[in-house]
Amino acid sequence: MKLVSAVIKPFKLDDVREALSDIGIQGVTVTEVKGFGRQKGHTELYRGAEYVVDFLPKVKIEVAIDDDMLDQVIEAISKTANTGKIGDGKIFVMPLEQVIRIRTGETGPDAL
Repeated sequence: MKLVSAVIKPFKLDDVREALSDIGIQGVTVTEVKGFGRQKGHTELYRGAEYVVDFLPKVKIEVAIDDDMLDQVIEAISKTANTGKIGDGKIFVMPLEQVIRIRTGETGPDAL
């Protein structure tokens, strides 16, 4: 089992969610986050004064999947979140040791 975390631009969330749903992913966790990478923030103008926005708003998507779905999930996220511009985001893949469904007590891939 794997845990796939993707940090993407907020306006791409609906497209990514729909793409994941189309390949059979049933559960997704979404968190609003802030961060920066090579983009290093940007300068904005507010009431005539310039100020630097260091942390840019992003969305973090987390999906717990069985190993055989990994390539499909990565492809779905990377294709739909891609704008071709800086700041499109990153995908992280981590091993997942155990999953337990609280309601039924199911464990492993059955709990996904």
